[in-house]
Amino acid sequence: MPDRATPNLPSSDFDATESFYASLGFERASRDPGWMVLERGRLTLEFFPFPGLKPDRSNFACCLRLDDLEGFYAVCLEAGIEEKAEGFPRLHPPGDKKLMAALIDPDGTLLRLIRN
Repeated sequence: MPDRATPNLPSSDFDATESFYASLGFERASRDPGWMVLERGRLTLEFFPFPGLKPDRSNFACCLRLDDLEGFYAVCLEAGIEEKAEGFPRLHPPGDKKLMAALIDPDGTLLRLIRN
């Protein structure tokens, strides 16, 4: 297996987190009370419990480097995530050069969506 990194992100509620990411095509790889791993193809996100996390005070972030940025962004839109400046979850569309977009999940974690 090639070298890889897997972001460790907070979840205020594993059930809600799993449901949100399932709508984006992620599937459970493993889960116990203290850790959850979700995968979508070669993307892996790991979650730890963070009860009481306030989305508007979250400083957590990671990058998803994507071969098909537009395709993944379309999946987010189809899942009902809105493009807006406030609230959780939300999307920020790709810029003029279409190299990066952003997804902020229900817990306030910023996922930068970057074109490979």
